[in-house]
Amino acid sequence: DEITIEEIKKINPDKIIISPGPGRPEDSNVSLDVITELGKTKPVLGVCLGHQGIGQMFDCEITNAPVLMHGKTSKVTHDNKTIFKDIPQNFDAGRYHSLIIDRNSLNGDLEITSETEDKIIMGIRHKQYPIEGIQFHPESILTPEGVNIIKNWIEL
Repeated sequence: DEITIEEIKKINPDKIIISPGPGRPEDSNVSLDVITELGKTKPVLGVCLGHQGIGQMFDCEITNAPVLMHGKTSKVTHDNKTIFKDIPQNFDAGRYHSLIIDRNSLNGDLEITSETEDKIIMGIRHKQYPIEGIQFHPESILTPEGVNIIKNWIEL
């Protein structure tokens, strides 16, 4: 929260990444403002806490993960669209989180774009706005396809 939503609007970025961080999404003040105030017109990618913030802003429940996933890898399947275009199925994703979006709380605004073998949501996309979220960390060495996922997002 070292920058305000007004300052972000003045910068007028082409795209916005809401990065990971500690805590819960409801404590992410300006990140939540970005989703609600800029997400309708600017592409937004939420990573980890940013992903959870997207879920929260579209009325999803954020719950404790069944297993803490700090520095662990999971196989992820996806819809092969947008950020996952040309990404292999069952790619390794580095995870560092204790919270997840409860899949039973998804409403009509968001769709699941990727998940683990045990059906934990790893990606969401807004059906109308250019907003996507990923629970895993594309910047992690544990996510070899991460650079390609980010490249896909930049090229959208």
